[in-house]
Amino acid sequence: MHTKKSIAFIDFCVASTLNSYAMLFFSKNNLFALLIIAVTFFNPFPGLVGMISVLISLGLGYLLGFSRENLKSGIYGYPALLVGLGLATYYEPGSAFFLLLFTALVLSLLLSVALTGKLGLKSLPALSLSFILSTWIIILASGEFSAIGLTQRHIYWMNDLFARGGKSLIDGVMWVENLPMPAFVSGFFRSMSAILFHINIISGIMLSIGVLLYSRIAFLLMIQGYTIAFLFQLVMGNAGVINYYNLGTNYMLVSVAVGGIYLIPSLRSFIWAALLVPVSYLLVIGLGRITFTWGLPVFSMPFCIVVILFLYCLRLRKVPFKLVPTPIQYFSPEVNLYRYLNGKERLMNRFYFPLQLPFLGEWMVSQGYEGQMTHKGDWSKALDFVILDNEMKTYANPGILPEHFYCFNKPVLSPGDGIIEEVVDHVPDNAIGQNNMNENWGNSIVIRHADGLYSKLSHLKQHSVKVVKGAWVKKGDIIALCGNSGRSPEPHLHFQVQATPYIGSKTIHYPISHFKSRRSQQKAISNFQVPMEGSFVGNILIDAEMQRAFAFQPGFCMQVEAEGYAPEEWEVFSNMYNESYLYCKQNDSYAYFINNGTVFYFTNFFGKKKSLLYGFYLASYKVMLASDIEVPVKDKYPLNVYGLSPLRWLQDLVAPFWIFIRIEFEMLQQGSNDYLNSDQVTLNSKRTHRVFSFSKEKSSASIHIRKGIINHFTIRSSTNNIMAICKYKN
Repeated sequence: MHTKKSIAFIDFCVASTLNSYAMLFFSKNNLFALLIIAVTFFNPFPGLVGMISVLISLGLGYLLGFSRENLKSGIYGYPALLVGLGLATYYEPGSAFFLLLFTALVLSLLLSVALTGKLGLKSLPALSLSFILSTWIIILASGEFSAIGLTQRHIYWMNDLFARGGKSLIDGVMWVENLPMPAFVSGFFRSMSAILFHINIISGIMLSIGVLLYSRIAFLLMIQGYTIAFLFQLVMGNAGVINYYNLGTNYMLVSVAVGGIYLIPSLRSFIWAALLVPVSYLLVIGLGRITFTWGLPVFSMPFCIVVILFLYCLRLRKVPFKLVPTPIQYFSPEVNLYRYLNGKERLMNRFYFPLQLPFLGEWMVSQGYEGQMTHKGDWSKALDFVILDNEMKTYANPGILPEHFYCFNKPVLSPGDGIIEEVVDHVPDNAIGQNNMNENWGNSIVIRHADGLYSKLSHLKQHSVKVVKGAWVKKGDIIALCGNSGRSPEPHLHFQVQATPYIGSKTIHYPISHFKSRRSQQKAISNFQVPMEGSFVGNILIDAEMQRAFAFQPGFCMQVEAEGYAPEEWEVFSNMYNESYLYCKQNDSYAYFINNGTVFYFTNFFGKKKSLLYGFYLASYKVMLASDIEVPVKDKYPLNVYGLSPLRWLQDLVAPFWIFIRIEFEMLQQGSNDYLNSDQVTLNSKRTHRVFSFSKEKSSASIHIRKGIINHFTIRSSTNNIMAICKYKN
């Protein structure tokens, strides 16, 4: 037990330290972090002090019981790293220096915790504010301490390199420093290195390679920020503030933060990132004049002000438009973008209360949104439903009485859980061809599903309402019968969603969660869409055995074995945000999922891709828990599933503007034709990579279910065939 705790603590320390370095560039990439560590040691003393500063800050934070999540993510560690690098770059070492450093780290940590907590309430980042404030205080105070002296080590940094590597190392560095390149290019590399308080080309080249490997979008944004600042200075004719430090820490980082980290990368985010660079330039000049009178560098304060101010103002918008703040931060512009695009199409369950169609069987949308007959103006977002026969008629001959119409007297269902808000049940049904204009809506029921969300069903049969005002109803409960009351020349069901509880309320646009649709013999499964006029639609019939097979509740545990793989044990957990996930402790892998009773689908995967859990994630990416699926269930994987390649790098570079790679998922459900094995279901899925108009199937899979239990699954690709056996522990 103690060994496991020790290993967990060591893992925590390593992850916290690496993230503290990577967060300098808004990253959590471990390889990039190692490269940054190596670059900091080009100046050995600042590099060592930076590492010590991170460890001290993390240790103090751990002992004080501050957020383990923030410590591990590097949010509290990277300001301490900047404090250590900055002080070690400009002050001579000694006992007084290290005492001052420790004091500065305590102050920096407290400021980090306080600012992160305060700004976090507004969903704003603290950035490097704690480093700036604590370092300013140290600079102001150090003037009173005779034991603290300035150093010129950062000017003569090659002396340290010579002491470590001799003439051969110096020759190699000088060869790079003297490479023939335009001043614009060499300035970019020096500006990149200035983020670590260096001003040399070799550091900048290494960091540029690291940024390029970590994120192509971030690299592009850094070039954009540097270029705009360079051109702005050229036009304005002020060379006093165009130093490498400001180019790196203010202009380049503003571009990355706004263009790709705190906003979803897009053409709009790139444009606003470009517009904010000149704003940062003005702040550098204005704030620099103020801080200079106190002998203080402006540091990255303009960067912090611009980014925090812009994000705060975005959160005050009344109309969001298409400039989207990053909803879940993955600390990678590409992953942020691909996850957002993927989630926007398929995770609508998080944004909409799920409503189903209010009837049994298949009905036709006789009038849709913006209909030509009665769905006009404030009441245009409504749907009318009827039942048709094979001859496309709504009635059986002679069709002169309401009873002749197929939909008349059919059950009307509650579209979702809620409370009955209003009931009208006394209006007589019309004779065919007549309208009751005085009681336009006829017999109606209004249901409150949530604050500001109501549904209304109208033209119900007189005295058929089976609920009373104030009653609680569940989705699918029979609440009335279809009739012909109100403004209804022939029987039909009127359905609308509204924001207020009144019978005559205005309509709002609102999708149906999951339903089958058929139009011109084309069948499809529709997810969170509005049924189209003229289409035949129906609810998806849920299969109890399918529900049972994917009813992964916290505590559920399953062992999975396959030839060539170490046995894996998957257990279901739920985190503090009530998100469910399968966890494989052998591979430290997580597969997040949602089961809303109609659909089971995975939302995220973190961990080793060479694992059975990842194979299951790909194979069962989206499963309709139904018994009547006749068409394939389709979806799209996030693009980070594609893997790194030259083509993927090209896609990353243009992803904010154009997506030309798509990874498609398709599943077809097959029941057994054998009566004795009718409780068996096979789910066949495939993964297809589509580049431009070219497509290629990359893998296929089958999931075998019997008596509500996943028995085994197989995965087939051009390089491997896997058959995994599932054994249930509970």
